[in-house]
Amino acid sequence: MNKNTNMAASWLDYIKKNLANNDTVIYREIEVNEGIIHMVYDMSACDHKVISEFIILPVLTTNKSFSDIESVKDKILASSVILDVTTKEDALDLILSGNVLILFGFLNKSVACYAANFPTRPIDIPSTETVIKGPRAGFNESLADSVSSIRNKIKDPNLKFERFTLGDKSKTQVVLAYIEGNAHSSLVNYIKGKMEHIQSDYVFYSSYIEEELKCRNTPFDTIGYTEKPDAVATSLAEGKVAILVDGNPFVSLAPYFFIENFHSSDDYTTNKFMSNMGVILRLFSFFLSTLVPGLYIALFTHHFNLIPYIFVFRVAASRAGVPFPMVIEVLIMIVFFQILREAGVRLPQQIGPTLSIVGALILGEAAVQSGLTSHVTVLVAALTSIASFLVPSLSTGIFVWNVIIILFSSFLGLPGFYTGFVLFCSHIAGLTSCGYPYLYPLGTLKQFKYKELLLITGDLDEINEYIFVKDDGEK
Repeated sequence: MNKNTNMAASWLDYIKKNLANNDTVIYREIEVNEGIIHMVYDMSACDHKVISEFIILPVLTTNKSFSDIESVKDKILASSVILDVTTKEDALDLILSGNVLILFGFLNKSVACYAANFPTRPIDIPSTETVIKGPRAGFNESLADSVSSIRNKIKDPNLKFERFTLGDKSKTQVVLAYIEGNAHSSLVNYIKGKMEHIQSDYVFYSSYIEEELKCRNTPFDTIGYTEKPDAVATSLAEGKVAILVDGNPFVSLAPYFFIENFHSSDDYTTNKFMSNMGVILRLFSFFLSTLVPGLYIALFTHHFNLIPYIFVFRVAASRAGVPFPMVIEVLIMIVFFQILREAGVRLPQQIGPTLSIVGALILGEAAVQSGLTSHVTVLVAALTSIASFLVPSLSTGIFVWNVIIILFSSFLGLPGFYTGFVLFCSHIAGLTSCGYPYLYPLGTLKQFKYKELLLITGDLDEINEYIFVKDDGEK
């Protein structure tokens, strides 16, 4: 037994030991003039037709010699992707990733041919991002399909896809996408550095990476996400970086700004006046849903003299018999509506909307009839919940700051309401997204010279210079 035979036998022993009790792993031996060729692959992850036609058949029917590995790769194997394998650990990872490992008993080298065929769902309309006018295709769980969808939108040779493997045991494939020259190199290096610090045996979701990039201790998302290739293409053109994780239809985007929560894909495909009106309406709904409950508590608990007396009498009459203070009454109704919202999301699509509508009607009417709450409080809670539906990405932040502002208003009245509002503004003003100010372009007139506020142009050149190039270290 020569050295080459020893190498093949050693690798086979290692693979069989680590893949013991795996009935889906196939070990195939083919005898040629020079010796034995061993093929190892996982039939649950491979395309059997590709293996038969492009790997096994060429080996069986060739009249060329297997004198060296290069001639085998160039003249015999017909696979589109052939990789050199240098260690048995890499060999094991390649087998589990849908490759066919080929060991030559008479050569001191081995190769792997790509033959993966993991199940995927077809390209479909994303349910989380509906559009009236514009592209409707979304991503699926296949990383290759997602990369292909982006490449189909941007045919710029400067579009780069860098591949990483995260998870010591899951070996999850992650792709970092950016346009060289548009995305600042410091931003790309910052994200790469964060990804390299992820120490976990298993990485299944993009949230593992987002947790390293986003600001902590805040209910607001400082890393964006989307399910539409056209939205990713637009973000890449603006100088952002996209993170694609195998098995996830959502693509993470960095940096992500607060103002982007009020934009949709329709804003760039419909009439600009309608788009601006939609953005203004979402902004108004956000502040309405965040501030109205606290203002209601402050006025009717501490400053009812500022309200027309007829309205005060009506509210007082409607609250007659309600056993709770107004602040408890408002919090109960807001929590009830949040429960209904969560139930509508978690239930099957055919039942969810029906439950949300019927449940809200029945709950509101029953709460008033039982004396648990008043009509005005139901109206305030319902208005708050409905307004938050216009900006679903901010629903968590709205709920958290609702409660905070309500508590301040209940104790201090209007001064407490103003204090809660100032704290809210200070909180979001202090957030950053991968080193960028979260409120960009607000408050950055001198540094960044933004041109538009309602419709962001996405030109990050000047903000990049400000954040990453200044030598004094200020941000």
